[in-house]
Amino acid sequence: MSQIWIENGLFIPMNDSALQFRGHMVVTDDRISYIGADAPNPAELSPNAERIDGSKLAFMPGLINTHGHAAMTLLRGFSDDQNLQVWLEQKMWPMEAKYVDKDTRAGSALAIVEMLKSGTTAFVDMYDRMDQVAQMVEQSGIRGVLTRGVIGLCPEDVQQAKLAEAIAFARDWNGKADGRITTMISPHAPYTCPPAYIEKFVQAAHDYDLPLHTHMSETIAEVEQNVREYGLRPVEHLDKLGFFSRPSLVAHAVHLTDDEIALLADRNVAVSHNPVSNLKLASGVARVPELLRAGVTVSLGTDSVASNNNLDLFKEIKFAALLHKGVSGDPTVIPAIEALRMGTVYGAKSIWQEGQLGALSEGMKADFIAIDLEQPHFYPQTDIVSHLVYSGSGRDVKHVWVDGRQVVKDGQCTQLDEEKIRYEAAASFERLLNG
Repeated sequence: MSQIWIENGLFIPMNDSALQFRGHMVVTDDRISYIGADAPNPAELSPNAERIDGSKLAFMPGLINTHGHAAMTLLRGFSDDQNLQVWLEQKMWPMEAKYVDKDTRAGSALAIVEMLKSGTTAFVDMYDRMDQVAQMVEQSGIRGVLTRGVIGLCPEDVQQAKLAEAIAFARDWNGKADGRITTMISPHAPYTCPPAYIEKFVQAAHDYDLPLHTHMSETIAEVEQNVREYGLRPVEHLDKLGFFSRPSLVAHAVHLTDDEIALLADRNVAVSHNPVSNLKLASGVARVPELLRAGVTVSLGTDSVASNNNLDLFKEIKFAALLHKGVSGDPTVIPAIEALRMGTVYGAKSIWQEGQLGALSEGMKADFIAIDLEQPHFYPQTDIVSHLVYSGSGRDVKHVWVDGRQVVKDGQCTQLDEEKIRYEAAASFERLLNG
């Protein structure tokens, strides 16, 4: 049995208890065994428990990034200031076509280092060559919800091969890495996958009892194309194809009508809000306040760094709090605590791990981070939740634990060789650029 006792820390538990309190937390193996204002019962502590002085730190649940493409870190800054279709079809897809296994591995490793060091303990990833991503998740100690994303703009035999690959990955990796890896099934988007092909993914999700993930309604052009080709907007189109008959997570959902919001709420579909990527690509601003009011679970994603250009989820939390104030003219519309929930509690719910992740409570998984409070932008320490959202960033993260195991200590990854990862990522990009 391994045990950690954090003493005199400032805790932001993100549950139904106090918003913040100073106290203690005990982690036994991979779970939180005690958290409270009073010191733990000495009888329940191991004599070999690791004791951590938390007096200058704030502890909160690890952040959950619910949409991204980790291996695309290799394309950071390669194509900025373009609209989505130009960026995707003329810049990203040609470069991605050159990827080989070592590129996916190098890009994913770089992404995982960046995520861990900025406080993300679980992430959703949609890409191909996903076995390489899964191996890096296993090695690094992070938690991953992984899926082989499939573009269906190809001959039928290629479609079938891609579907088989997606199913095999989802089946073989689900539950691996001591349960830190879970999997999904993912047609890329309604505009890149014909209806009959999407239906095959839905059937596979039923056959293997897996959730579904896709891009949806990211741009006006995409919505108009869907209406032109299929006579329906994407939400109703996917619903007609049975997509929402499975637990579902959709990325973006920027352009929605009131009826579509109501349908998503009725079908219990979760939405990954990607404010920074959507702003950079000028895709629009999702109707997050309306989604939340309707009862839709809205979490946060970075998308890839090729359209972001980093993986700091604290930035997404800040943008989620600010953007909708500016658009609505209502400064109360997304309070700081609600934005923080989007990065933690709602993230856990979006990946169907509510009650396990996203909060600090007894019995829950020990995925948590420590923030260095001894910095000028956290003073005076009037409201730490406000400071984390409006003043903080991922650079304030000092320590990170996943499954009770410390994966970042004093700002450095404990399971990964960061210097080697940076070198290999740079080498991969040079090969892609010149190869």
